Amino acid sequence: MGPDPAVAAVRLAVRGVLREIDAGDLVLVACSGGADSLALAGALAFEAARSGHRAGGVTVDHGLQDGSAERAAEVVRTMAGLGLEPAEAVHVTVGTSGGPEAAARDARYAALADAAARHRATAVLLGHTRDDQAETVLLGLARGSGARSLAGMAKAAGPYRRPLLDLDRDLVRRACLAMGLDPWEDPHNGDPAFARSRIRRNLLPLLEKELGPGMAAALARTARMLRDDADALDAWAERALQEAGKPGEAEGAPDVREAEGAPDVGKAEGTTALREAEGGGDGPGRAALGTSAEGRETVLAVEVLAGLPRAVRTRVLRRAAIAAGSPPGTLAAVHVDAVDALVTAWRGQSHVDLPGRVQARRRYERLLFGPSESSDK
Repeated sequence: MGPDPAVAAVRLAVRGVLREIDAGDLVLVACSGGADSLALAGALAFEAARSGHRAGGVTVDHGLQDGSAERAAEVVRTMAGLGLEPAEAVHVTVGTSGGPEAAARDARYAALADAAARHRATAVLLGHTRDDQAETVLLGLARGSGARSLAGMAKAAGPYRRPLLDLDRDLVRRACLAMGLDPWEDPHNGDPAFARSRIRRNLLPLLEKELGPGMAAALARTARMLRDDADALDAWAERALQEAGKPGEAEGAPDVREAEGAPDVGKAEGTTALREAEGGGDGPGRAALGTSAEGRETVLAVEVLAGLPRAVRTRVLRRAAIAAGSPPGTLAAVHVDAVDALVTAWRGQSHVDLPGRVQARRRYERLLFGPSESSDK
């Protein structure tokens, strides 16, 4: 007799991820002690023992609730009991930037990135489900975000993998219980002070009631299609940025890949600049942007920019601004729109001030991004 169907589904999802990782490599699971991550931990321990991978686990203690250290210690014992090695708790200090949810997420991903580096892990598995993806899409809609944000979370982003992204939360919870694991219910998940909790408890059930069942699956499907579209537009923007730059003057130009952080690589979801649904695809290479003679400004050809569709042009402008030092987390659509007007509706206006003391300036048929003039005083 085979395993419970829910357990089999979770194990199969983990098996698919492990096939993409060399045998012998270490794979960590981020485990909060909740049903989703516990089921993922159990499936990883089972599959890794059969595939020749090393498997470990990390739980992050945010220190936001009474008894959090004791709960973290219990999660460590559970992971060790599953055979995960290393199994450790990491204690973090949560800041305030971006609000409580974003600050906790930033601290968590920074801790996971550090743990992966310390243990030389090839991948970190995250327990996000299809329901989490649907909630992310709705949060993006509420913010008025673009396609990249509405594309939700990627299945693979740098070292992070989300094996359960196509499985619904109820199935994963059944798998957890069928494995004999005892999940912890985080009270924050039901706290109406948090937007995601309100979506989970109120909005999604209402949508299911009014529009019919299957809303979470439909939203997740929409995210997948939008991610394909956003990837294609980002690739086009890379090529356009290279064409708009000044070949031959690009030595020493800012590396957009480093400046923007390339959302689907490395620390993609572990910093303020690169939260889970933000940014565009990988940035272009070092030769993509030109520099002025002083080497302090990035230069783009207005003629090339003007010939691009707006969806591509604004991506190019955003990347150029970030490469010049404008923080991605504070560079908003209103800023990019103002820079776009220097290309499409120029009436002699000289510049646009951007976050990070950066200016975008129009000089005849060139668009220049560099330090704000006031920053030199």
